[in-house]
Order: sequence, then structure tokens, then C-alpha cells
Amino acid sequence: MALSGMLVVALIAGGAGGAAGTFLSGSGAAEAVPQESPVINEPPPEAPERDPGSIAGVAQRVSPSVVAIQSADPRAQGGGSGFVIDGDHVVTNDHVSSGLEAEGIVVVYSDGNRSDASVVGSDPSSDLAVLSLEDPIDVEPLEFGDSEEVIVGDEVIAIGAPLGLDTTVTQGIISAVNRPVASGEGENASRFYALQTDAAINPGNSGGPLVDLRGRVIGVNSMIVTMGYMGEPSGNIGLGFAIPSTEVERIVERLIEYGETSYADIGADIDLDSPIAGAVIAEGSGAVEEGGPADEAGLRSGDVIVSLGGDRVNSGQELLARLRGLSPGDEVEIGYERDGGRDTAMVTLGSSGED
Repeated sequence: MALSGMLVVALIAGGAGGAAGTFLSGSGAAEAVPQESPVINEPPPEAPERDPGSIAGVAQRVSPSVVAIQSADPRAQGGGSGFVIDGDHVVTNDHVSSGLEAEGIVVVYSDGNRSDASVVGSDPSSDLAVLSLEDPIDVEPLEFGDSEEVIVGDEVIAIGAPLGLDTTVTQGIISAVNRPVASGEGENASRFYALQTDAAINPGNSGGPLVDLRGRVIGVNSMIVTMGYMGEPSGNIGLGFAIPSTEVERIVERLIEYGETSYADIGADIDLDSPIAGAVIAEGSGAVEEGGPADEAGLRSGDVIVSLGGDRVNSGQELLARLRGLSPGDEVEIGYERDGGRDTAMVTLGSSGED
């Protein structure tokens, strides 16, 4: 359902993930230097030979670095997917790791090897987590690509463990970029500007890599829109959403180093339930932090923020998602309405204080 510009969709229960991306060629100039290909796994020697740039070729070489994530309790339900970024670190969704952590986490490679894992750091607001493996095996870590270079129509593939069917590969395209999505309407919901893909992703894929036709990770799948109602089975209808790699890489680095992350903040509470178009600063004496960024810029309770950096803001959810792409210390112009008039203010963003 649409909510003032922010699409509120479901985290993929049990996990869902996929791979999506694009083949980026050279500039087209006669003397252009080909882009360096990432180092990824060699195909199994017994496998039939395929073009490395084909869907089959990418799947052969990426799959060994994609893992299924399960509970250490064999009776437990649920799980998800993830991918290796160095020898003993795996990236997945927070909603996958948080659902399994209490009983213990086991990672299963495509060849059946298993390793216990623990959570290094997690961030519910971005729906990302990093695991540390106790007994990693030697596979090539997947490299991050540049999600900002992705355009609509780029071919994509998804590799993960939907419904527990490990090493499942699906193909699609990038359907949209910068799609504002959230897992709910509260302050603790995951929210980001997503890559939208029609590559089939289903419960069990969550946390899997979004890779391009060179095998680079351009996103981590997290959410889907589904048509299941009143207990009916729900699953893929061609609307999946992935966390862009530019955001993933930044957050993962902080999770590994600090175990947590922080985000840009305006120093004001936003009324996420307001029906007014724009982001409404909540009422109350403590809604605007004294001496904080909004206060210093002259903003106050009841103001309606309608633009950020020149771009329209349709809701409080959308404002919070836009702030996710900025950093503490950034200076940004905020447009706001007050008492029927409109004005702008320059705001130096603070930190969410999570670090």
C-alpha cells in the first residue's frame, strides 16, 4: 500500500534475498580500457563450460559464496540467505539474524559445509547484519558494485535459499531505482530507497546478494509486495526490493568496526501518523532538541518539512528514508511550511547517536 510517497511493504518472513544488477561495459571509445572484473570463484571442474558473462556463468561462480542461514535447532522454522564478504564475515538481513540468534545460527555453504556463526553487529533500521563464522571454508568473497550506476532495465539474477531450497537462481531486471520503502509505519521500521526488481524472490531468500552480470553485489534483498490474504500462501509477484550496495557497504563497514551504526539526524521528532502531506515536526516542548540541528536552524514544533536538498518530501517516512542517504555533518537545505507560509533553512545534520 502507498503511504504519502512511501511504500509500506513486508519483510520477507523467513528471509528473502536475491541478486540483481547490470553488465557495465566500457565508455565505447575505441581505445577504452576494459573494466577490471572482480575475482570470483572458478566453476566446478566437472561442470559444463558456460560464458562467464552469461546468467549460467555468473551463477556458477557466485553460488559458492552465497550461503543459507538456519537455526542451530533443527526443529526451528525460518531462515534466510547471506553472502561472504571476506574469509569469516557474512552479510545478511537483520530480520534473518534476529529471528535465529536466540537458538544459535548455522551457515550452510552450497557444497554442504556448515559453520556456526555469531552476530558481529546488526542494524534494524537498515535491515542489515554481519555474522562471524567459526569454521569458514575457502571461497572468494563477493565484491560490492556501485548501485548508483544501476539503471532500469539492467539484467539481474537472484541467488539464495527460498523456502529452504538452497542455491536457487532466478533472473530478472531492475524495475525501478530509488523506490522509497518501509517495513512498517513506526520509528523502528526498516526504511530505505530501494532497488526494485522482478527477479523472483520468496521467503528464505532474505539477505541474499543482488549481483550484476559481472558478479558484483549491487544490493541485498529485504522486502516484497505479496498478494496473500487471510492465511493464503504468499510469495513472489514480481515486486521485490533490495537495499542498495552503496548503503550496504557503508553500514557493513561500521558494523564490523563498531558493532553498530549511526545516521544523519535533524534533532526533531517527526509525527509519522500525521495525514498532512510532508514531514510534520511533532508537537510538544521536547519535540525539537534544544541546541540541535533543527533548533539551530529555527525550526519548531508544527512545522511541515516539504523538501530536503531541493527534493520534495511527501511524508515523515520519506524524510527518514532520505536522511539515511546523508551523513552527520552534511549541510542541507530544508523547505518547510509554517502558518500558511513557506520558507527554507540550512541545517547542519547531527548524528542519531547510535555510535
